[in-house]
Amino acid sequence: MAPTTDSAGSTEDAAAARASLETLRTEIAKAVVGQDPAVTGLVVALLCRGHVLLEGVPGVAKTLLVRALASALELDTKRVQFTPDLMPSDVTGSLVYDTRTAEFSFQPGPVFTNLLLADEINRTPPKTQSSLLEAMEERQVTVDGVPRPLPEPFLVAATQNPVEYEGTYPLPEAQLDRFLLKLTIPLPSREDEIDVLTRHASGFDPRDLRAAGVRPVAGPADLEAARAAVAETTVSAEITAYVVDICRATRQSPSLTLGVSPRGATALLAAARAWAWLTGRDYVTPDDVKALALPALRHRVQLRPEAEMEGVTADSVINAVLAQVPVPR
Repeated sequence: MAPTTDSAGSTEDAAAARASLETLRTEIAKAVVGQDPAVTGLVVALLCRGHVLLEGVPGVAKTLLVRALASALELDTKRVQFTPDLMPSDVTGSLVYDTRTAEFSFQPGPVFTNLLLADEINRTPPKTQSSLLEAMEERQVTVDGVPRPLPEPFLVAATQNPVEYEGTYPLPEAQLDRFLLKLTIPLPSREDEIDVLTRHASGFDPRDLRAAGVRPVAGPADLEAARAAVAETTVSAEITAYVVDICRATRQSPSLTLGVSPRGATALLAAARAWAWLTGRDYVTPDDVKALALPALRHRVQLRPEAEMEGVTADSVINAVLAQVPVPR
């Protein structure tokens, strides 16, 4: 049976959206060298309406990556440097008294944007960290009892430094669970680092992405078409059961005090679905689940102190679980 006009049009829109999103890697590579997995993770999060925690040592272009993504997608972006004296109202906004009208009016904070870069989120106290909880979960900010919706699309990209703990406030498990993915940003290879230095020697300015040649190659309309297509991606009962078995196995691991919650299972399935669509398929395979297992689950488990002292990591536990859980045929 031939597709109807509407279905044919939506198929064409989805194909065009996939082609546009595939060009993101090329466009962002004009500013950021060798971080394709992180770019893919950010796109997956946008397709799933999720948020991303970026972890890496200073100087590996975490901030530049987020700015380049916003520029290539033509999205509004704001950056907040999280510091010990930052207040919740500095993020969400507050009521300001207007002497001309003798009334209070709401002054929106930087969270009212499409892509919020929460830089070094673990340097601010928990009360300020928690100011993002409602925004991340409900996509709104409530001030003085009035809920105010955030723009669409909306994504929080939070960064943290894994090697510096003095003066930091580790994110509680409940807030970590709100992030769809945790992406680790590695140090570049020797070849990539040579490329970085060569670009800087040739006059590359990371503060001027336009001069670097980064241009918008997709936009909110492409994201909407892509999200609609992802929602149509088939998930078999066997794949659903596979995701559940993986998450349940983490709860039985002797190396963990906390396994993956049902929210984590939902996140893994959603991310695998988006990844399957990005790779050109309308159905999810076990390999899609395996590909997204580490970024979707590594921040949702808690190691036992004795296991941590023995050098066990969250990634090694999850890899062990993936090796043990039977793969559906």
